[in-house]
Formats: sequence, C-alpha cells, structure tokens
Amino acid sequence: MTNERLIEITHPDDPRIAEFRDIRERDLTGRDSRFIAEGTVVLRLLAGAHAAAGDFAAEKVLLLKNRVAGLGGIIDSFPADVPVYVASAEVLDGIVGFHLHRGVLALGRRTTGEGTGAFLDHIPKQALVLVGCGISNHDNMGSMFRNAAAFGADAVLLDESCCDPLYRKALRVSVGSILTIPYRRQSSGVELLAALAGRGFAIWSLSPRGSLDIRDVPASDRMALVVGTEGDGLPENILSAFGSVRIPQAPGLDSLNVGTASGIALFEMAAKNGRI
Repeated sequence: MTNERLIEITHPDDPRIAEFRDIRERDLTGRDSRFIAEGTVVLRLLAGAHAAAGDFAAEKVLLLKNRVAGLGGIIDSFPADVPVYVASAEVLDGIVGFHLHRGVLALGRRTTGEGTGAFLDHIPKQALVLVGCGISNHDNMGSMFRNAAAFGADAVLLDESCCDPLYRKALRVSVGSILTIPYRRQSSGVELLAALAGRGFAIWSLSPRGSLDIRDVPASDRMALVVGTEGDGLPENILSAFGSVRIPQAPGLDSLNVGTASGIALFEMAAKNGRI
C-alpha cells in the first residue's frame, strides 16, 4: 500500500465523508441499498465480496490514522477507484458522533436485485436453509447469520417483516457473515415456505410446542429450519402446515433466545444433512 492512496480528512464536515456522519443516530440501511461496515473482520469480508463481484461492493473506506499500518493488505485488495480516507481520533469522533474504538469503517452497497424464485433455483440439490419470520431484533439477526455460517447453511431467507440484516449492529454481531451467506428478504413467510416446499425441501418450524424433538428430525437432502420472533413465535398457520420441532430444556423457561435456539437447531440439522 502506498501513502498516495490515503486521503486525509481534517474536518468532520468534509462532504466527502458525509455518509459516515452521526452513524449512531442514523443508519444507512434502506437508503439505496447502502450500509455501514464496521471493524477489521467485516472490512476484510467486504473487500472479498467486492473482489468476487458478488452481491456487495464497497464505495469508500474511512480509517483511524493509527490503524492504517495494520490494514495494508485489506486496503490493497480494494480496487483503486474505492477511496480510502484517514482521520485523527479527534476528527473521526467528530464525524461518527461517538468514540469509535475500532477506527475502521466502510460504506458498502448491496448490488443484487435477483428475485426469490431465481435465487432458490441456484441453491444446490443437497441444501440447508434458515428461514426467519418477523425477526426484529438486530442482535438476533446477526446471531442467526453467524450460526448459519458456522453450520454450513446454503442460504438465509427472511420474510418482509424482518429487520434489515445490513443494519450496522446486525452486521457487526454476525462478524461479517451477512456478507458471505446468500440471502433474500422478500415476501411473506408463507410464500417463502411454499416456494421451498415446491422445490422439495423438508420444512421444520421451531417452537417450544413443537411435536418432534430436534434430535429426532429425519435426514433429508434438502432441509429448511424456520424460526420466528421472540414472544409470539411463529404463527399457527406455519406451525400447522409444516413439521414442528422443539429443543428439550429444563422446566421453568418456555423458550430460548432465537439466536441461541437457531444455533442449536442448525447444529442438529447440519449433522443430519451431512455438513458436520
């Protein structure tokens, strides 16, 4: 990496870095498919996604000056037309609106517009898919993607009532897995599951009232795990239409956090699907 590539920012109001200003109060998710990536791991994955010409591209990078030396390899992996801005700690805090210990930010953009049907047609014949319905908590969203990556899921499908996984906190909690696991957020839960059923998926909805112990789910080549929001859980029309599973637990609590529950259930289903 050459110093000529670095563009110094000396004032928080510089228009070249306007998208990074006050990111705690306003997030770019939902604005022309743009999002804020934060941290070294997420930056590295964004660089890889950009280089692979996949679903994501980087528009610009903003770094704390004293972090640059350790990020040379990642910076060099971005094309030359992606500007790399640097700033002192005081200026960076003024831009972002709070003390950012990581000192590593990028502005990314989701580039794909492929519909759910075409997306599902590209999923391999032996597949494991995670489906989220009504997931509104960004921490849970990030955890679900991290679990999906850990247990080799081929894709994540989200209904239109779920929060955007590209929200900054969800992306950070996922440790960048949102940039590596193919996903779509479209349609209703029922429509998504009908599309999976039509493509030969065995669909299992997770609920404390599930009829089958998760350990007893039969193996199949195409498996889908469906999880719902905490509190209300999955709607009855989904639970009654497809097989339901439960995670046995000690008496006293009626459910697990959806991030934890999806990890346990994906572990079991990945084993049945021959992934681990």
